[in-house]
Amino acid sequence: MSQRIAILPETLTNKIAAGEVVERPASVIKELIENSLDAGAVNISVEINGGGRRRIRITDNGHGMSREDALLSLERHATSKIREDVDLDSIMTLGFRGEALPSIASVSRFSLATREADSPEGTEIVVEGGRVRDVKACGMAPGTVVTVEQIFYNLPARLKFMKSAETEIGHVADVVARMAVSRPDVAFSCISDDRELLRLQRSDLQRRLAQVVGKESSRHLYPVDWKDEYSVITGFISAPALVRSGTQAIYTFINGRFIRDKVVQHAVMQAYRGVIDRGRYPVVALFIELPPGEVDVNVHPTKHEVRFRRQTAVHDAIQTAIEEVLRSSPWLAAPLAAPQTSSAATGQAYRERIAAAAQASLSLPPRPEHRAQPSEQISTTAAAPSVSPERCTAVSEPSPSFQSEQLPAEPAGYFSSLSIIGQFHNEYILCQSGSELVIIDQHAASERVAYQLLKQQSQSGGIESQRLLFPETVELSFGEVAVAVKFGQDLAGIGFELEPFGGTTLMVAAAPRMVARKAPISLIRDILADLERFGTSAAFNDAMESILSRIACHSVIRGVHLLDNRQIKELLNQMDQTDFAASCPHGRPVSHVVTLAELQKIFKRT
Repeated sequence: MSQRIAILPETLTNKIAAGEVVERPASVIKELIENSLDAGAVNISVEINGGGRRRIRITDNGHGMSREDALLSLERHATSKIREDVDLDSIMTLGFRGEALPSIASVSRFSLATREADSPEGTEIVVEGGRVRDVKACGMAPGTVVTVEQIFYNLPARLKFMKSAETEIGHVADVVARMAVSRPDVAFSCISDDRELLRLQRSDLQRRLAQVVGKESSRHLYPVDWKDEYSVITGFISAPALVRSGTQAIYTFINGRFIRDKVVQHAVMQAYRGVIDRGRYPVVALFIELPPGEVDVNVHPTKHEVRFRRQTAVHDAIQTAIEEVLRSSPWLAAPLAAPQTSSAATGQAYRERIAAAAQASLSLPPRPEHRAQPSEQISTTAAAPSVSPERCTAVSEPSPSFQSEQLPAEPAGYFSSLSIIGQFHNEYILCQSGSELVIIDQHAASERVAYQLLKQQSQSGGIESQRLLFPETVELSFGEVAVAVKFGQDLAGIGFELEPFGGTTLMVAAAPRMVARKAPISLIRDILADLERFGTSAAFNDAMESILSRIACHSVIRGVHLLDNRQIKELLNQMDQTDFAASCPHGRPVSHVVTLAELQKIFKRT
């Protein structure tokens, strides 16, 4: 019989491996930069031509290689990172597979020049399509220079799937930016066709983020510093005002390695749920430090995916770390310190003049407890005929009780420290904070207060369960049944009672009262799917929070509603005692700030 099975030649196996490692020029650059960082480089330069299709050159000042190591580095599975199987449980380097260089060299015209610091000369190796063509000595500074030309020249099928040069340049810049965020202590430069795309000097993380996402955007970033006995999470997250239409600005790193992980991204978005609109994504740079044995990076050749030994613990830690920052709304300005007596008197006189001017120009009724002077009465009376009654309710005048509380005896929160000006259109509360005009959506503010109160009551009292008059059955997969058994107590805690019905069928005997009439079978499937993927369920949380937010929305101030100063002040005090006070449960902002400089620009006073 003829032999049907044959061992593939090495050149072909390298091309097959290259299909997983080398997707496009950006993936080549990512692999080479990782090697440079592992070599201890503190200056890395990236140069590309034609979007990387014609030429890629990576230059670093790392420790370099000897001639023997340089030749070995082009062999498959040759690496300096690990030695035996136990090393896979403690990987702290970015590279370890020994596949990148031979894979890249097999699909391009490739050259490697390298020199160790104590060596009098360097070594240059020229490879074409995976075959070594030349090895020679060269003069160069310590470090390594890798040049990749005509990528995929010997793989026409892959070459025709390449995008335009502009598209590939964008991917390259994104990769360099991600690597730069991961190592702010390293200087990076990226040049495309003699045009500088990025030049980043060594700095700290905050300055590096300002260089990558922009100085204006970096003003909306706030630090995260959280740890427990299992993990350490640091970095920066954005305020709700700074969002993107995609996930391109979510930078997440596990032990210094950039990853795109569903569990991590799910935790980030869960933390932002109810803070930003659906379909919008925050700017995040998170560094998660875990014991090396707790995370498996040997999942995919690109090393973008990982597996966690304790997936639920990682998910909850990330979500908690972000929520701790969002809950305090650090983007709200700190209350102003109590001014000195002289400045207080000046500020008080200034506010009184503003109030008098507003009352005169808008024909507001005089304060009930304030006995107006004759000149004030004349001014008010004279202005009255020019304003319609409807406009008289556009702005409400602060009551005199507020005047005596301009200087609180005790430190106040942001909202309660605001000076109340009045209402606009009986929908928006106008306040002053120093030189800023603060506009508050009274419905959104009231909705957030009511929602948080409902949520606290729900969490403290447990979820009320309702037995179904006619229990329903649900057919599941074996994996879903195993999850239902594992999380049986948790499901009972949120109101679900599941009983075995034979095989892979379960009977739903009871469901949470809030959703008992809203297709509980569909909900239980979604919950089990979430529990299987993330170890926690967003489906039930989303359903419950949607109902709570709906109740809150219908139970508070809606539309045009006149508030007196006592009600306004009570609402502002409640906002300071509320978590996530800067947005309503649907993610809409509660307040907007207009600075004095912006007003002066509008009226051309600058």
